[in-house]
Amino acid sequence: MTNPKYPVYIVSKGRADTMITSRSLSRMRVPHYIIIEPQDLQPYKDALTNFGLSGVTLLVAPFSNHGDGPGRARNWAWDHSISIGADAHWVLDDNISDFYRLHRNERIRVESGVFFKVMEDFFDRYENVYIAGPQYRFFIAPNQKYPPYVANTRIYSTLLIRNDCKHRWRGRYNEDTDLSLRILKDNHCTILFNTFLCGKMTTLVMGGGNTDNVYIDGDNRRTFAEALKEQHPDVTEVVQRYNRWHHHVDYSGFAKNKL
Repeated sequence: MTNPKYPVYIVSKGRADTMITSRSLSRMRVPHYIIIEPQDLQPYKDALTNFGLSGVTLLVAPFSNHGDGPGRARNWAWDHSISIGADAHWVLDDNISDFYRLHRNERIRVESGVFFKVMEDFFDRYENVYIAGPQYRFFIAPNQKYPPYVANTRIYSTLLIRNDCKHRWRGRYNEDTDLSLRILKDNHCTILFNTFLCGKMTTLVMGGGNTDNVYIDGDNRRTFAEALKEQHPDVTEVVQRYNRWHHHVDYSGFAKNKL
């Protein structure tokens, strides 16, 4: 069995014309759900036909245009996975073009759901790993050496989440960092795999999604950074790098969290 054993969800809004993550998963023959809002149902139905996608189930969320970020839809996917008896679930952004295996410094595109299955097998070995997922492709340089995984840091965009986690998605900005930090502050663990990579597109280059509903004031990165500092002032600083504002999180204190 090469497909993931846990259900896979994509949260998507206003992007029926691209279907980037779904197209990649369909090519890999990975069954998955797409969480959409009611007004998007027909465009997404049409997109399944137009792109020839298979193994896709559309799930229509009972809300629309709320403007408070993707957390509500991600929590709804979480509840759906519990309702079908799953112990964990995957939740993915809708702008991931490809998935890769890092092997001998070569980033090799994966064409099978075994990409997810191997991470699940590692995840299931431990009782206190509550989130795991792959590193971004653009953070891995072909001429550098990396450990197979990094424990106790933020997990991005492609997340495997244990369903009995007591924390849920919240807030409009930096949701993945916030969820990771709350788990780490409970002395639990996260796993970021360097051996597996996701090819996420750059934030704000696509319309739809958060670009139109959360980031409506443009690339307001200082607001994003200050929001995280307000949530986690003990480990977060607001810094300016490359002429842009960023949040800097100190994860060193979580090194003591043991698998």
